[in-house]
Amino acid sequence: MYPKIILKSGKADAVKRFHPWIFSGAIKKIKEPVQSGDIVAVFSNQEEFLALGHYQHGTSIAVRLFSFEERSIDTDFWKEKLLSAYQLRRKLGLFDNASTNSFRLVYAEGDSLPGLIMDYYNGTVVIQCHSYGMHLIRQELCDALQQILDDKLKAVYYKSKETLGKSTSEEITNEYLYGESTDNIIAENNCLYQVDWEQGQKTGFFLDQRDNRKLLSEYSKGKKILNCFSYSGGFSVSALKNGATLVHSVDSSSAAIGLCEENLRINGFDSEKHQCFVSDVMDFMQNMAEEYDIIVVDPPAYAKSISAKHNAIQGYKRLNKMAMDKIKAGGLIFSFSCSQVVDRRMFNATLQSAAIQSGRKIRILHELSQAACHPLNAFHPEGHYLKGLVLYVE
Repeated sequence: MYPKIILKSGKADAVKRFHPWIFSGAIKKIKEPVQSGDIVAVFSNQEEFLALGHYQHGTSIAVRLFSFEERSIDTDFWKEKLLSAYQLRRKLGLFDNASTNSFRLVYAEGDSLPGLIMDYYNGTVVIQCHSYGMHLIRQELCDALQQILDDKLKAVYYKSKETLGKSTSEEITNEYLYGESTDNIIAENNCLYQVDWEQGQKTGFFLDQRDNRKLLSEYSKGKKILNCFSYSGGFSVSALKNGATLVHSVDSSSAAIGLCEENLRINGFDSEKHQCFVSDVMDFMQNMAEEYDIIVVDPPAYAKSISAKHNAIQGYKRLNKMAMDKIKAGGLIFSFSCSQVVDRRMFNATLQSAAIQSGRKIRILHELSQAACHPLNAFHPEGHYLKGLVLYVE
């Protein structure tokens, strides 16, 4: 039914364990002509059927698998997948939630839809594709969303120009597939945030940190807090909402700081309790005069490929050692890494090395991860990208 891809000897084992990626080096031959975005059937070296997926030419992940059953892939198939993702979010209590109206609706491999991200922002769904195959069915996906969400859906914004631009010769356009621009103020844990899904980073907001922002808020009452790499001020707003006496937000992007200031305004916070700084984080920490009770260290992904891993680890070490050197005695550091190629063990070891260099006594209070709306596929450990530790520094 679909073009056949034959794997090399010994390369079928991972697929039989339901891992959803086929790397280009595992392919022995492609039996029929195939183009990027085509659905292909994957077979073992003995030509035993294994799975179905989207093919992508010229990338290390050549096939992203979405079915381990031999079946027809049609509109009903995609609707079933989206319905499963929707039902999980309902079970998590994320729909009709009085305090939170925004969350990840589809998390790629975590929802057996590799290459596809959907974020729900108070009625607007932002779709971001990481495979050309998902790009080709974007309207099918949009139509299925309208049927599943019904009156809970106001608009669908397609935003894949940044994620697909280099992998295809086609000119990708960011656009509304359904509806039009709507009110972009969302609620999370009773905090308000303005989200710029059209021009902002990723889909507009880092929904994966929702539970971690809530945890920070529980420690914030009466505390002075430094939020490094603050972006639009997610941690800052959450801390102030729950009684922080002073919060400083630092980001090198003036556009991000502008969003942060707007989020402070719409929540009605006293400007004397908060100040934003457009600055390099390391420079700011090196020269800061204020003593903080809590420092949040949440940098962008330092390593987006295995080749960049060593430099990323050194960057995390320098950054966290600086925070450890500067934090007030008895203070907390909320430290994160969203680099997929830096796993939890490596991240923890890097912070341990920074702690040794700092010479301070440090204890781990919490190990943190992404929110439950970013479910981890048990057969795809790579989906566990967000790592965090809460450190108590004496």
